[in-house]
Amino acid sequence: MSDHMKRLAMPRTWAIPRKVHVWAAKQTPGAHSVEDSMPAGMVLRDMLKVCDTAREAKKIIANRDMIVNGRKVKDAKAPVGIMDSIAIPKMNLYYRMLLTGKGKLTVVAIPEEEAKWVLCRVENKTKVAGGKLQLNLSGGRNIILDANQYKTGDSVKLDLEKNEIVGSYPLAENATVLVINGRHAGKVEDVESISAGSASAPSIITFKNKSETVKENVFVIGTGKSEITLPEASE
Repeated sequence: MSDHMKRLAMPRTWAIPRKVHVWAAKQTPGAHSVEDSMPAGMVLRDMLKVCDTAREAKKIIANRDMIVNGRKVKDAKAPVGIMDSIAIPKMNLYYRMLLTGKGKLTVVAIPEEEAKWVLCRVENKTKVAGGKLQLNLSGGRNIILDANQYKTGDSVKLDLEKNEIVGSYPLAENATVLVINGRHAGKVEDVESISAGSASAPSIITFKNKSETVKENVFVIGTGKSEITLPEASE
């Protein structure tokens, strides 16, 4: 597998110039897809602009000065994706990776306290030994629970220091969601109704502005209001 790609072939979600250089780094395999993330070194250089070259970005990462979701990044090509918390404590910089209203990846400045937690979507659930339940979350995380209290599609607020759930936001009427895929990617909407799917048809989410998308395209970010700092509010 190639560790680089031509810039003309980059995902449309990457908001960096395509014709300035020929090549761009490609992420190593991880918890995010190529379209939903960018390499850590590119985030430092092209999005945060804390350095000018890829070599400088690698030095920052080699010094363990970049923290993503509470863990020090060791690889300049590690994927940094949607909802990830980014911290550079030595520079007092804290960000969250989100989408613009046009579906482009962007970094949003957040308070230090907000960088200590992330929202994760419940992708699916698995029964494990001892009658317990494992939540399989977006971002590659898993949480073991005693009770089945969350549904697929709900979001949970995860404390990065304790690695435990400290809040939850169900995918239901009046939920505030970020559309992460499809034609409306990057839009923040309020849910009006949810139609049940079947084995051959996905659940359809209808928003209060009457637009629609499938269940897999939405990420709950609050109930009635967003719990995360959004791009518009940070500008």
